[in-house]
Amino acid sequence: MSRLNTSILELWHARHFIKNSIRNEFITRVVRSRLGLVWIVIYPLAQVVIYAFVLSVIMAAKLPGLNNTYAYPIYLTAGILAWSLFAEILGRCLNVFIENGNLLKKMVFPRLALPTIVCGSALLNNLVLLASVLLIFSLLGHAPSFHLLWLPVLTLLTIGLALGLGLALGVLNVFFRDIGQLVSITLQFSFWLTPIVYNIDLIPEQYRHYIYLNPMSGIVQAYQSILVYRNPPDFWILLYPMIFEGVALLFAVFLYRRAIDEVVDVL
Repeated sequence: MSRLNTSILELWHARHFIKNSIRNEFITRVVRSRLGLVWIVIYPLAQVVIYAFVLSVIMAAKLPGLNNTYAYPIYLTAGILAWSLFAEILGRCLNVFIENGNLLKKMVFPRLALPTIVCGSALLNNLVLLASVLLIFSLLGHAPSFHLLWLPVLTLLTIGLALGLGLALGVLNVFFRDIGQLVSITLQFSFWLTPIVYNIDLIPEQYRHYIYLNPMSGIVQAYQSILVYRNPPDFWILLYPMIFEGVALLFAVFLYRRAIDEVVDVL
């Protein structure tokens, strides 16, 4: 516990470095592109357009309680909003130590600052996407309800889950480079094992527990409950993701403490 407190204190002392790194990364991404912030929004919304174009006729009638003409695109967007945050943090944490190997060797700073910067940058991108999504929803006649106040809780849960998995896999990826390839494939399968492009009710009841083994399933359904159905999230659906996140974070902290010095040597 004392080492954990020390790490947190080190991050606090490095807060200006972390804040400036997040700001510089965001500004660089915007300035170097002619479309700027639009690129943050285009990719996830392009996914929505593709899936909606292919599946909207089939899926529109499978969303009970939604009378909006654009019900299926709205449903898709809510799920992709959650998934994009999770996938970005996990994907970037996977290579965060490898990509910053020279920095780790040459500079003295809290090494946990690197995944913290990744989380902060991904959160900032997700907030831009969220603002765009809420604007689009309002234009489509689907303004959010006050249950939107639950969204920060779900965002923190998503970040914690992605950070726990990403930090652990990022450490292991330094020693076993095949992990990066395996995670990329696993993420593609996980996307389709999460009720983003389909409703969970379409899965036969005897197989639904397999879908719920994926911790992102409960989180995505909570996002959909808030943004699509304008209801509060179901606590029981979130219980398993919360437990999974806690275990993932504890394992990541244990692995990081045991292996981070060797990570620097290997790099």
